[in-house]
Amino acid sequence: MRFGYLKTMKLDVQNLPDNPVQLKEIIVSLFNESVESLRKIDHLEEMIRLLKNEIFGRKSEKRSVVDSRQFLLFDEDQDDNPETGDQSTDRQQVAGHSRKKPVRKPLPAELDRVDIVHDLDEAEKTCPCGCRLSRIGEEVCEKLRYTPATLVVERHIRPKYACKQCEGVQDDGPTVKIAPVPAQLIPKSFATGSLIAHIVCSKFEDALPLYRQEKIFARLGIDLSRQTMCGWLINVADQARPLLELMGQENRSGPFVNVDETTVQVMKEPDKADTGKSCMWLFRGGQPGRPVLVFEYHPSRSGRIPLEYLKGYQGYVQCDAYSGYDALGRQEGVVPVGCRAHARRKFDEVIQARGGAKRRGSAEEALEDIGRLYAVEKKAREAGLGPDVIYDLRQREAKPVLDEFKVWLDAKVLVTPPKGLLGKAVLYTLNNWQRLIRYLEDGRLRPDNNLAENAIRPFVVGRKNWLFAGNPDGAHAAAVYYSLIETAKANGWKAHDYLTHLFENLPLAKTEEDYRKLLPNRRPQ
Repeated sequence: MRFGYLKTMKLDVQNLPDNPVQLKEIIVSLFNESVESLRKIDHLEEMIRLLKNEIFGRKSEKRSVVDSRQFLLFDEDQDDNPETGDQSTDRQQVAGHSRKKPVRKPLPAELDRVDIVHDLDEAEKTCPCGCRLSRIGEEVCEKLRYTPATLVVERHIRPKYACKQCEGVQDDGPTVKIAPVPAQLIPKSFATGSLIAHIVCSKFEDALPLYRQEKIFARLGIDLSRQTMCGWLINVADQARPLLELMGQENRSGPFVNVDETTVQVMKEPDKADTGKSCMWLFRGGQPGRPVLVFEYHPSRSGRIPLEYLKGYQGYVQCDAYSGYDALGRQEGVVPVGCRAHARRKFDEVIQARGGAKRRGSAEEALEDIGRLYAVEKKAREAGLGPDVIYDLRQREAKPVLDEFKVWLDAKVLVTPPKGLLGKAVLYTLNNWQRLIRYLEDGRLRPDNNLAENAIRPFVVGRKNWLFAGNPDGAHAAAVYYSLIETAKANGWKAHDYLTHLFENLPLAKTEEDYRKLLPNRRPQ
């Protein structure tokens, strides 16, 4: 029996019943309502603190204590010796502890060197005793000089030849020969492979929108509009699509695929408002040691997208707990793997929502257990262990931690309000438990989906700068370039080097084997 009507009426002794049983029921009802109200208040305060932290707080999830002096903007204690250009590697002793001084790395040996000699005047090379001073050595300090980008005009000259003997004899004139026009990436334009590679890297690796590049070219004296550059990029992306098809095949040929997605705003999408959200999907797979990353643009975030892309695939698929991935778990041959980082993030949110409260609670206990699991992974990574050895290590050291953690979760779920942040974290972990521990089955798997999240991060950073794609063609072109760049980087290429190599050879590619040789997961020679 509930007495909610008491909220709207004035409490008066005359209105209360004389029956003790009814009075007890009123007291119990009011008590239960007050407890429920307090729980709602606590939940709302949690959400407010979490929202404030997301807006104003730090984004890192690391819990390590950082020395407040470490990130001073103008830290004079750099020990940057102007005479030697180097920094000491000794540790500085400070009242009971040591702190390693920062060390500046030497400048790359492959850079050109220009020697500037600061010598004594001839008069100063004589000792007070009258003897001539002898050179006994030198001190060298290396400084880095910046020269703005230099543009070079390539003049492609094709000599023309004619037969003097035939002149005036043949009705159609003398025989004239000239070398054929070389294959060009964009015919009838002044763009070269290196120029397109620079524009692509500037936009998709350095997140520099085309309108800013237009201004930079103007400073260099080149009139190159953003409309022209946009047309070039879409043109070249269309030429590179055969590579994306081959990359998709290799992407699905490996033992596991990591999947992630993020939103993107695209203008002029048919049957969709310009303010609507579309989706950029990432699939990271391929053979171990030769990863392939494929970005795909779709107007929808529907679960049919990964289902269609991975049609016929058999192996592990690692992703977060987004419901759109649920259908993958029902596809024959697909073994879903969860993401430990997402589970960890849920518990970290509990601590963030706590605000300034400094106490060790259930969330800290969970993070400590998860930290022990990652310590095992760090141990394997630093030792450079192979998959079989990693499997044995996880069975010995990680599985007991997981067993203890599961017992803790089963007990905690019985006493934790399910609507609170801690309750949601516990339920999320338990509901996805089988997927979260599946990485124990294979030493090639990782406990989290960070490989995919790290690969999609450059797209997210770029999106903050260029904000939206002007049309679906531009979004599809972006997917092509992010696929090429991120796959090249994952396989040891510098993005500009690979793209220059690709764009110089792409016009010559005719067969599937020609395109296969240009794939970004081919290691640089």
